[in-house]
Amino acid sequence: MFQGASSLSLDAKGRLSVPTRHRDVLSATANGQLTITRHPHGCLMVFPRPEWEKFASRIAALPMSDLWTKRIFLGNAMDVEIDATGRVLISPELRQAAGIAKDVHMLGMGNHFELWDKATHDALEAKALQGEMSDALKNFSY
Repeated sequence: MFQGASSLSLDAKGRLSVPTRHRDVLSATANGQLTITRHPHGCLMVFPRPEWEKFASRIAALPMSDLWTKRIFLGNAMDVEIDATGRVLISPELRQAAGIAKDVHMLGMGNHFELWDKATHDALEAKALQGEMSDALKNFSY
């Protein structure tokens, strides 16, 4: 299970250094093979390949009425590998789609990661923190 946030920077070629705490798990569970795709909320989703295959199967099974959902997730998916120095290349197309230039937030979201442009993430998070608590959490005990 991936959790936690990391503030990172892409290098000039668009490569991201995977945080060390996740690298070993990704090497062991996915042979360093990842799939990156778009998310409708404006970030990128980064999946270990086995988790991507499960997710992609669920998306592919959606009805034709959800064709744009299929296009967003499946049509933008790119397979990448963690290189010998622990980096992955984020394609120019995916960087542009998520508005990512240099500074990013990488969030562990259980079975995958979200990769956000730092400024976009910070603004959306601040807005969410000022809003009302969701109905799902109002009766949640912690």
